[in-house]
Amino acid sequence: MQERGRQTRARLIEAMRRAIHDKGVSRASVGDVLKATGAKKGSLYFHFQDKDDLALAALNEAGEDFHDFVAEALSRGATPEEKLEAFFQEVLAQHSAKGFVGGCVFGNTSLEMADADARYAELMQDVFEDWAGQLAAVIGTAQEAGRMRPDVPARSLARQALATIEGGIMFARLSKSEQPLRETLETLWALLGAGDDSARAPRLTGASA
Repeated sequence: MQERGRQTRARLIEAMRRAIHDKGVSRASVGDVLKATGAKKGSLYFHFQDKDDLALAALNEAGEDFHDFVAEALSRGATPEEKLEAFFQEVLAQHSAKGFVGGCVFGNTSLEMADADARYAELMQDVFEDWAGQLAAVIGTAQEAGRMRPDVPARSLARQALATIEGGIMFARLSKSEQPLRETLETLWALLGAGDDSARAPRLTGASA
């Protein structure tokens, strides 16, 4: 594919990502993408078979970016606790920066499309399993060092963390306030038994800090 074609494809994907975030998969349309990019319909269908092909490409790219987001946050700090704190902080900061509008595109898409189209369900499952795997690696390291509760497998704790965070994002979206998400992350910290000083809340900065 020539450079101009790659640029056009990238613009189409980015426009669909924004449309899905703003409207969801069902309401996002080819027309939204064409209007946002100024591309012609023929150009769109040169790169993608149909709307779903484009939407899945957009969500796949979003998943790859999210993998990098999680990996970067979890790379900070010298201890597992510091790595989790950094990740929790980034989750809070990301949603705060959006005014708690839109929620999590992966959670939204899972609820919207899991029963409607197996392709979306499979892709969302891959995103969440990747996220769980990254968290489980950090939690497992902490368990081996005696820094987190050992009575629940790391993968199970990671999946519980995902479910808890997604719920916190939903409540924060409803209230347009950071407090529900902050409380969720602090409770999750205690549930994990994050270190000898787990009684303290994770160090999270924000409007309420």
